Amino acid sequence: MDSYKVVKSEKTYDGLILDVTVDTLTMPHGGEALRETVLHNGGSAILPVDNEGNVILVRQYRHSAKNFVLEIPAGIRELNEDPYDCAMRELEEETGCKAEKLSFLTAMYSAIGFCSEVIYIYYADKLSPGMQKFDHDEFIELEKHPLEKAVEMVFNGDIRDSKTIAAIFMYQHIATEQKFL
Repeated sequence: MDSYKVVKSEKTYDGLILDVTVDTLTMPHGGEALRETVLHNGGSAILPVDNEGNVILVRQYRHSAKNFVLEIPAGIRELNEDPYDCAMRELEEETGCKAEKLSFLTAMYSAIGFCSEVIYIYYADKLSPGMQKFDHDEFIELEKHPLEKAVEMVFNGDIRDSKTIAAIFMYQHIATEQKFL
């Protein structure tokens, strides 16, 4: 299969956390197409599990949804930051918990049709107290739910965030298979 080739790329937006490009491509059959791409440094997300087996979720306002959204703790990677280190940092900042170690679940594109963002997802258990430290524009409420309830919340639409859904189902599979536990 012949590859797509970028023949022209124009940055149309240069933002704080993302950039946008419009690329002109030649396609395998020789025609041209335009593609708009959101360029993002990526992030890390964590499914924390407390000593009672509850998953710890954060509820925060997400302007793109114009609503409060229930999700796993997550954050943007600093330039050249290791995804694991980002996850450890975000876990403590958003939940006030530290983890002895994190277990990798997956890396996923958040919106592959138009965005380059890759989110690295981990789960954490054996939690200990740390120090919450919200960004100046973050207002977060913590919620704890048994895994079974979190799964139910996905199916009834209370949890709609893709990284959170992926993390919950992957962790459910692992917990059922006893692969990490």
